[in-house]
Amino acid sequence: MQQGGDLVSLHLPLVKRIANHLAVKLPSHIEIDDLIQVGLIGLLKAKEDYQADSGATFSTYATIRIRGAMMDELRARDWLPRSVQKNLGKVAKAVQGAEQRLGRAPTDSEVAIELGISLGDYHELLGDVSLARLTPVEDVETVAGDLEPDREVIESLRATALSDAIKELPEKEQLMMSLYYVDNLNLKEIGLVLEVSESRVSQIHGQAIARLKTKLSDWT
Repeated sequence: MQQGGDLVSLHLPLVKRIANHLAVKLPSHIEIDDLIQVGLIGLLKAKEDYQADSGATFSTYATIRIRGAMMDELRARDWLPRSVQKNLGKVAKAVQGAEQRLGRAPTDSEVAIELGISLGDYHELLGDVSLARLTPVEDVETVAGDLEPDREVIESLRATALSDAIKELPEKEQLMMSLYYVDNLNLKEIGLVLEVSESRVSQIHGQAIARLKTKLSDWT
């Protein structure tokens, strides 16, 4: 039988692998090193609590405890800073108001007017809002086969609604979302494709997220 210290050292790569898997779906302001540190604590607790006659291998048990520790840490934090949540709601409401008034997707300038601020201030606001991502923390731990049948149906419908909503975005925002979420390009790389600055890509992302928030209000 392996000693406790051996179990921990052998499973250190598992902690990093789980952290990397979760980090793909997390906002950039969540540090992967923080997840690894929390995961190590989960691994140590798994070593202390594991019973060989439980029927589960230590690797399986450790995976559950490591992932659980990381998810508990994410839930304990604000998924988004409160300022970002507030600004996202403000921009989404303005986008919706301008859209209803104009009968089409509003431009940056038109949303700024709706908010009663300058275009420059609106772009700063979008830079803040761009911290938001499409995936809420509750969905980060979901992997194929983990869902109950009813939950699978709900998630399938949500994914369909999201896909339909993205198709209604202005063309440049559609392309940006595809490059970011499907092709996994970073903001600098997307800027090269769109021939705009990295900060402008951040603004486009923020506005797309705000538009989607209004279209997916039944799912958020």
